[in-house]
Amino acid sequence: MSNSEQPTRGIDHVGLTVFSLAESLAFFKDALGWKETGGKPDYPAAFVSDGAGVVTLWEVRDRESSVGFDRHRNIGLHHLALRVPSEARLIELFERVSRWPRVEVEFAPEPSGKGPKIHFMIREPGGNRIEFAWDPR
Repeated sequence: MSNSEQPTRGIDHVGLTVFSLAESLAFFKDALGWKETGGKPDYPAAFVSDGAGVVTLWEVRDRESSVGFDRHRNIGLHHLALRVPSEARLIELFERVSRWPRVEVEFAPEPSGKGPKIHFMIREPGGNRIEFAWDPR
């Protein structure tokens, strides 16, 4: 199928349900340097962007009965993967986000498979798994 026939053109945005909108929004803005681009205060929800992609953050409606994501048992998002421009930036970013409040590190920077891609995985304060990856290819 040629590009002109392809019915879709990339990803418009990714929506994530989060435990605390305030905590997740602070993580994306302050730890990652993303900009808030909109939202729905009545939901509540906030939209953030790194200039290349958009993530919409939607606060869970009932925190008391919410269930954390289990990638082995739940259907849906396994993780969000974000591209990093260099190995140095990947290491710098890991140092910053691994110390961020309520961030859980799943694994530190390591080769993805046999490489040369290097990546790390965390859970942001809202509970979503995020992979950060640098690939020199």
